[in-house]
Amino acid sequence: MTGEKNRPLRLAEQLRQEIARLVARDFGDPRLKELLVVSVSLTPDLRLARVFWRLALLAGPNIDLEQRRKDAQIALEHASGRLKSAVTSRLKLRFAPELRFKYDEGQEARDRIEELLEEIKREKH
Repeated sequence: MTGEKNRPLRLAEQLRQEIARLVARDFGDPRLKELLVVSVSLTPDLRLARVFWRLALLAGPNIDLEQRRKDAQIALEHASGRLKSAVTSRLKLRFAPELRFKYDEGQEARDRIEELLEEIKREKH
């Protein structure tokens, strides 16, 4: 019984690893070049997988981060059928979970909090 409770967690991690590998190696789309698969959450019935991702962004004055995120989201949605088929086959799943891609804003929020804390610290001194 305990194994069944942990199955969505185990499978979510396997999906994360496999999707990350596929995007990095098997998909030649330059819009996905710097994509990082952060986590995957599965519904208890294993039919829906929410794939959280972000970009390993290089800072620079000419980089439009918002446009790069939009482009990556479009590329992921375009590749979702191939990804779904590949992970289902490679992980030998009976049912193919629907893949929904969502940008993970968590790291940006943490970075912004760190910036604000540093700013407060400097103002106190």
